[in-house]
Amino acid sequence: MKSTERPRLNNNISVDDFRDFYWLKEELVAFCRSNGISTTGEKQKLADRIIVYLQTGKIIKTVPKEKAKSKYDWNNAEIVLETEITDNYKNSENVRAFMKREIGSHFHFNTAFMKWTRQNVGKKMREAITEWKRLYELRNDKKFQTTISSQFEYNAYIRDFLADNKEKKLSDAIKYWKLKRNQRGNNVYSKEDLKLYETKHDENASA
Repeated sequence: MKSTERPRLNNNISVDDFRDFYWLKEELVAFCRSNGISTTGEKQKLADRIIVYLQTGKIIKTVPKEKAKSKYDWNNAEIVLETEITDNYKNSENVRAFMKREIGSHFHFNTAFMKWTRQNVGKKMREAITEWKRLYELRNDKKFQTTISSQFEYNAYIRDFLADNKEKKLSDAIKYWKLKRNQRGNNVYSKEDLKLYETKHDENASA
């Protein structure tokens, strides 16, 4: 039977144990640094490199990103509907002014739109406007719920906990999150998590 106790993140940890428990990014970075593994990139990238290292002993070499080749001046150049999104696109005040002229004063930059621009180099600003309007309509739909990337498990857990336990506070959600993340398995909120505190309390009382 697998132990339910959270193991130490070191070279002796098994791949299964590594996968089954939640790790803070700083823990992953510390492990990578101590083993000569690249510490660049998002949390999932670090986890993938660690898994390869634990399985094979090999260190994945990361290739530095090429610097932006485009020299388009998003701060000062004239922006029109047919302007292409370049690899050095930036959400400048110049872009903001253009978008407000085309969309209205309610325009504002948001995470989903900024992600779209990074992933759609080569498309036109006309298409960017269409995408922003689509996202805006979704956010105004009460049934719409923002998808949270797996690397932001904490945010997803807190959101789902509070949605399911409207009588509880943020401090309660954080308390259960800390208990959940030390358990083997996924870190998705479940109604069963409410039993975690009772179990922990009983264990401490009997210790």
